[in-house]
Amino acid sequence: MIVDKPLDTPLDFAPDAAPANRGAMIRNHALTEAKLILRNGEQLMIALLIPLGLLFFGHFADGRYGITENHVAPNVLALAVWSSCFTSLAIATAFERRYGVLERLSATPLGHGGLLAGKAVGITIIATGQFLLLGAVGQLLGWRIEPSALQWPVMLLGVPLAMFVFANLALAMAGLLRAEATLAFANIIYLVGLMAGGIMWPVSSFPTRLQPLIAGTPTGALGEILRHWTSGGVTWTSLLVLIVWAVVAHLIARKAFRWTS
Repeated sequence: MIVDKPLDTPLDFAPDAAPANRGAMIRNHALTEAKLILRNGEQLMIALLIPLGLLFFGHFADGRYGITENHVAPNVLALAVWSSCFTSLAIATAFERRYGVLERLSATPLGHGGLLAGKAVGITIIATGQFLLLGAVGQLLGWRIEPSALQWPVMLLGVPLAMFVFANLALAMAGLLRAEATLAFANIIYLVGLMAGGIMWPVSSFPTRLQPLIAGTPTGALGEILRHWTSGGVTWTSLLVLIVWAVVAHLIARKAFRWTS
């Protein structure tokens, strides 16, 4: 005969609600950000299709239009960073702010800091993927890197700094302007940076009077760093330009960015 005995410790069926690990939340949000970019046709075109098209065009148009074989791939790598960290981020964030997505997500356990961290990691994932894919295609097209040992630290510091600068400028624009205005201005600035910002053409190819101005832009500094990295040159000045821009862009973003429309 089985006799039921009372439990020494009563069972507790109360829910044990608690937010997930903060690192896991940021990681999941970063993956979501990256997937949203890849699923958006316009963003995918800016992030991947245009850089790939320019890579092939520059290869087969070697020597014409002022673009040399050795500069095609680093130019396109600079364009990839510019497109993802500025244009794509500005447009996506502006529409998220317009539809209240930022306001709602920031009220979750993710918080303001986690939301921005997730965006940063998501953009970094996209930019890293662009670097690897475009670099591999460039290698298949005959691009060969001849880096200087001194330029390696400049490149390894310069590219993340440029990403930081572009992202802060993107957030400032997305927080200051309406979504439609951000869409228009982000694409216009993207084209200006592409054509006249020292990305697709080296600073030395512009008129002498304009060279200091273009070299002092973050796009020009990034382009020069990557071109020198692949050709064996060294450019510490461009790194200093990006450091200054990083401070200025961050101050602007802190002042201009708003979570709500």
